[in-house]
Amino acid sequence: MPPPLQKSRFGWCLYDWANSAFATVILAAVLPVYFVSLVPETGVSLPFFVNHKFSATSLWGYSISLSMLILAVAAPLLGALADRNGWHKRLMMAFWLTGCTATALLATTGTDDYWPTILLFVIGNLAFAGANIFYNAYLPLLAAVGQSDRLSARGYSYGYIGGGLLLALVFLIILKADYFGFSDRSSATRFGFLLTALWWFCFALPTFIYLPKTEKQTIKSCSFTLSGYFNQFKQLIKYRDLSLFLLAFLFYNDGIQTIISVSAIYAREELHLGHGTIIGCFLMIQFMAMPGALFFAYLGEKIGTIRAIFTSLIIFLLVCFFAYQMDSRFEFWILGGVIAIILGGSQALSRSLFSSMVPKHRSGEFFGFFTISSRFAAIFGPLLFALVTDISGSSRNSILALGIFFLVGGILLLLVNDQRGRKLASAADSSPPER
Repeated sequence: MPPPLQKSRFGWCLYDWANSAFATVILAAVLPVYFVSLVPETGVSLPFFVNHKFSATSLWGYSISLSMLILAVAAPLLGALADRNGWHKRLMMAFWLTGCTATALLATTGTDDYWPTILLFVIGNLAFAGANIFYNAYLPLLAAVGQSDRLSARGYSYGYIGGGLLLALVFLIILKADYFGFSDRSSATRFGFLLTALWWFCFALPTFIYLPKTEKQTIKSCSFTLSGYFNQFKQLIKYRDLSLFLLAFLFYNDGIQTIISVSAIYAREELHLGHGTIIGCFLMIQFMAMPGALFFAYLGEKIGTIRAIFTSLIIFLLVCFFAYQMDSRFEFWILGGVIAIILGGSQALSRSLFSSMVPKHRSGEFFGFFTISSRFAAIFGPLLFALVTDISGSSRNSILALGIFFLVGGILLLLVNDQRGRKLASAADSSPPER
C-alpha cells in the first residue's frame, strides 16, 4: 500500500476514535443520566402543551428527533455541495468544530438547566452527525469494493476502543469525584463533558492532516430548494438496489440507534439501576464491540455481507423480546454482552455495503442520503419510544415495539442484489453524466 494511502486510511480511522467520545459520553451513557437529574420528577410543560407533563425520557427522545430531522433535510444537499466543490474536508471540519464547541459548553450547565442542556445537545448532535456525512463519503475513495468491509470494520474498531477509553476515564472521574477535587458527582460529570470535547478535538487533528483533498466533480450546482431536493432524489432512485438498501437500513438502523440512545434512561427509570452499573455495562459493550466488528467483517467475507447483516438483525429482534421481560442487573449485563457482539458488525457492514454500490463521483451526495436513512432512523425510533412511553406509561412496551423495525428492515434487506448494484455504480463512474 502506498504510504500516502496508508496514512489517509489511518487518519480516517482515527476520526472514529475521536468522535466516538461524543457517541459514548454524550449520546449514550453519561449525558442522558445527567439530564434525568436536571428534569423534575413530575415532568415539565411545554408552551403549547401546558396541560401535559413531559418526562425526562420523552424529552430526550423528542430532542434527538428534532436534531436529526433538521439534518436529514439538509444532508443530501450538503453532500452534493461537497461533491461539486471538493469541500468534503472543509465541511467536515466546520461540523467538527461546532460539535466540539457545543460539547464543551455543556460543562457550563447546572441544576435545573434542562433547556440549555437540550439546546446544546441538539446542536452537538447535529454537528456530530453532519461531520459523518463527509467522513463516510471518504470510504469508497479510500478502499476498493473488496477492501471496504475490512476498512469500515477497522474504523468502527478504532471508535469502540477510543470511545471506551474516554468513557472509562470519565466514569472513573465521576465515581472518584472527591479524589479528583470535585465537590460532587455533578461537577465531575460536567468536567467529563469538557474532557469529551477536548478528546474529540485533539484526536481528530491528524485526520485533517492525512485525509486528501477531494476533486471537484462535473455536476451542476445543487439548489437548496424543494425542487432541488427532489431532483437529487430522482437521481438516487435510478440506483434500484442502492435505494432499496437505504429503505431497509432506515428501518433496521432505526431500532439499533434507538436502543443505543435510550438504553441508559431505560435502565435508570425502568430497571432502577445505578449510574455505576449503567456506565460499567456501556464500557463492556465498547470493548467487546471491537472484536464483534472484526468478526462480522470476517463473516461477511465468508457468507456474504447481506447474509451477515441479516444474521445480526435476527439477534437484535430477539434482544427486544429479552429486554421487554428482563428485571435484574444480571440480565442487563447479559443483554449488553449480546448487543456488543452484533452492534459493531451490523453498522460496519452496512456502511461498507452501501459504499460498494455508490458511484465515487457522487459519494458525498449519496452518503447524504445514507445520513438521511440513518438519521431518520434516529427520528422515528426515539419518537415511537417516547410516544409509546407517554401513552402506555411503560418503557417496556416501547422496547418491545422496536422489534418491528428489525423485522421490516430484514425483509427489505433480502431483496437487495448487491452485485447488480455494484455493476451499476461502476458503469456510472466510467461515464459520469453531467447534470
